[in-house]
Amino acid sequence: MRTPTVDFSHRTPYDEYVGTDVLHALLRPRTDVPEEPAFLVTTQVMELYFGLIRTELRLAVRRLDEDDAVGATAVLRRVTRYVDVLNAAWSALGTLTPPRFNAFRESLGEASGFQSAMYRHVEFLLGNKSEPLTRPHRGSPEAYRELLAALRAPSLYDAVLALLSRDGHPIPSATLARDPAEPYEPSPVVEAAWVRVYTELGPGDALWELAEALTDVAERFSEWRHRHLMAVRRTMGAKIGTGGSSGAGWLERSMGRDVFPELWSARTAM
Repeated sequence: MRTPTVDFSHRTPYDEYVGTDVLHALLRPRTDVPEEPAFLVTTQVMELYFGLIRTELRLAVRRLDEDDAVGATAVLRRVTRYVDVLNAAWSALGTLTPPRFNAFRESLGEASGFQSAMYRHVEFLLGNKSEPLTRPHRGSPEAYRELLAALRAPSLYDAVLALLSRDGHPIPSATLARDPAEPYEPSPVVEAAWVRVYTELGPGDALWELAEALTDVAERFSEWRHRHLMAVRRTMGAKIGTGGSSGAGWLERSMGRDVFPELWSARTAM
């Protein structure tokens, strides 16, 4: 039986590949409060997954633009798994009570998850567009430029509706030609198209499978919003957020914005 290699002239290949020195150096708590490292690591893990999800959603858009519904569905199923990890990450903060959070909250200054450019990219790709939400990043030219590009580019849902149109479904021309930087307005005609996908097709059909993968992503993302809200309520109640938002109130309003709205309303019409 072969034994593992244990002699290296410098850092192990694992450390070099993963960049462990960089990763562990990123854990820089500003207080001695024992709960702060868990808060910081959870946030950093989420940032890494936001970046991964952005990469995958961009790939899904490219697949859709190539009329590859099967390929896009495979990507979206991976995204579902990644959002599951994000949702599970909230459990690490399950013991963070208000007094323990308050013990290091001041060290955050004005830092807030609301300011995450990578999270905003994910929101824009999912179709939740808002130009004012790019403004916190104007002081970071590269991040701001990329966010504006994402704001003005078609979202994943825009790409899906274009695919439906090319497949013969009567998607309104106003929907297809709309300014992608503007908030999406649901359409009864789009809803009817999803009703046909579900009632005339079925498991194994590329569009039916795509619809279910999109619904899974939307459901998991809604769960992430809910768990975020619960984490905020558990640690700080209804206090104003560190970034100046209304905290829990802001998150409650964001939960009212459905991802891929007609995929949900179509279920009532079936």
